[in-house]
Amino acid sequence: MAKKISVSRADKFAFGVWCVMNRGRDPFGPETRPALSGIEAIRGLGERGVYGFEYHDDDLWPLGAGPAQKRKAIARARQAMKATGIRCTAATTNLFSHPVFKDGAFTSHDARVRAYAVQKAMANIDVAAELGAEVYIFWGGREGTDVDIGKDPIEALKRFRECLNFLCEHVLAQRHPMVFSIEPKPNEPRSDTYLATAGHALALIATLDHPDMVGVNPEWAHIKMAGLNPLHEFAQVLEAGKLVDIHLNAQKPLRYDQDMSFGADNPKEALLVVKLLTDYAYSGAKTFDAHPFRTEADPWDFVERCMRAYKALELKVDQVNSDARLLAMLEELVGADPDGWDAVLASYSKRNAGKLRGAKFNPDKLAQRRLRYEQIDQRLTEILLGVE
Repeated sequence: MAKKISVSRADKFAFGVWCVMNRGRDPFGPETRPALSGIEAIRGLGERGVYGFEYHDDDLWPLGAGPAQKRKAIARARQAMKATGIRCTAATTNLFSHPVFKDGAFTSHDARVRAYAVQKAMANIDVAAELGAEVYIFWGGREGTDVDIGKDPIEALKRFRECLNFLCEHVLAQRHPMVFSIEPKPNEPRSDTYLATAGHALALIATLDHPDMVGVNPEWAHIKMAGLNPLHEFAQVLEAGKLVDIHLNAQKPLRYDQDMSFGADNPKEALLVVKLLTDYAYSGAKTFDAHPFRTEADPWDFVERCMRAYKALELKVDQVNSDARLLAMLEELVGADPDGWDAVLASYSKRNAGKLRGAKFNPDKLAQRRLRYEQIDQRLTEILLGVE
């Protein structure tokens, strides 16, 4: 008998408020759904038992809002949080929509634009801390180039680093209990975007003044748009101890930014990422950054779909991790190590180097070992499809 799916706040699911605020507009047609304010989005998510939300500053108050208007919006957000039990898990700054950022924010040639971007981020960092956010995200939507000769990438990365260092110092000075997260994206809307992958982001983080304060939040669709493997990108960040947030959705490779519901395109890939997060006890929010189909009258079926899809895949993870046939084949794949080579390769020493130099290997014999990948993949497929 199929198990019943049950979703609760303990699952730590979160949504960007922009997901449910999305009205279905695309480059070829106008909106298909009524407008929903950021406050209404927070309340609606909270009423449906969602654990948390993320927001951009411009989602809660219009650009250029004065102190009174901003304080009113913050008060309404706090009221919605208190009434429904939802919490603010992360926040970010919109540094991509206004034309002032048409050539980047932190990497703009114009120092005044960079200063304005940092000012805008500082202001919302303070609000995010007030709302209880423990993660602050930087997606460099316009940080890139359309004409490579027009911008020195070395100088651009230097500028990006300076802005992040400045904002880290601000968080420390204000004693906000918050870490930063870089969200990579390989392309769109610029022709080429800086910090395109998890590896790019990790490399920059290592050069910051406070690398311990900065992590990465990989997004599924961004990875697939570049034809890369979400499991590998998530795993690299997790292994580095830098997975502070995640953005889940679905995406057909090498397409425009589709932002479909999680698991909608490739359930096997989605299963393996859920397995990774489960096996390695990822404890952060599981955030969905996707949009309802343009055909939907409202966003709420989409919210339930994303959460139920993740929970359904979690049930499959339990089956994968307890399936005797699959586990036996995986154990056989790893094999025994009677000569202790794992220990030798784990740490260099003169003794280990000498043992390695003196070893006699028979590559032809080693090549004869059976590797049952076809059967392993087929068994995973059968578990996913619910057949024996």
